[in-house]
Amino acid sequence: MPHGEKPQSHLIDTTQASAARMYDWLLGGTDNYEVDRAACLRLLEIAPSSQQIARAGRDFLARVVRYLTVEKGITQFLDHGSGLPTQDNVHEVAQRSSPRARVVYIDTDPLVLAHARTSLEDNEDVMVLNCDLRETRAIRQATGEFLDWTRPIAALFVSVLDSLADTDDEHDPAAVIHAVADTLPAGSYMVICQLVSDDPRMREGVTRLMAQTTSNQWGRIRQTSEVRRYFDPLRIEDPPGLVDVVDWHPDTPPPPPHLRPAGWAEWGGVGQVVT
Repeated sequence: MPHGEKPQSHLIDTTQASAARMYDWLLGGTDNYEVDRAACLRLLEIAPSSQQIARAGRDFLARVVRYLTVEKGITQFLDHGSGLPTQDNVHEVAQRSSPRARVVYIDTDPLVLAHARTSLEDNEDVMVLNCDLRETRAIRQATGEFLDWTRPIAALFVSVLDSLADTDDEHDPAAVIHAVADTLPAGSYMVICQLVSDDPRMREGVTRLMAQTTSNQWGRIRQTSEVRRYFDPLRIEDPPGLVDVVDWHPDTPPPPPHLRPAGWAEWGGVGQVVT
């Protein structure tokens, strides 16, 4: 069992679609069920570029982890809502450049935890935490001996905030981001991106479908102005600033506007925690 993983407390529900398993299918994975595939086909009917969007977010994750490891010397990562394993997981990317980089994967999906138990059991520099990503204090306490909280840490919120509903308490996405920023050591980084659209029909259509297929275990597509406010307590890494993630330090020339998904994007960037 990977460092820090708790025994599973929930059975895998194969009668209801899961956002994590839908994301896996969109990326070409096999760790999903018929209910997830059916939900993805419905999603593709109203948003045909969903697979392109999912891949853009995943590619951004690999680039940003490599950038933070190589360019900024970050060797500690908190991956909030890590999802199912695919190629180029955070620990794989980070440990290529820094073999002893430490990664904490945070999730509650039982299938995610089951895969982590079998695939990461030999890596002592990976911790799998069965915890709600919104529970900042619990995460800090659980990782107190695994991470060095006197040194910079990168907190990752990649393609996950759209799964969180708006609330009037500390579980609101913006409140979670601000709480994590307050908890991290100075010099740390936060990577934040989520689905955005300034087209109300796109926002409402995808949000409604995801709510229906996951029994309201989802949040919503937001506007760029809302995501920009997540970065209020941070110093934005600029260039490139806050952008469609395909434009964030791309490895190859990004697609021209006419070849990009119409009406929505995975959007965000990187911010640094300053004193």
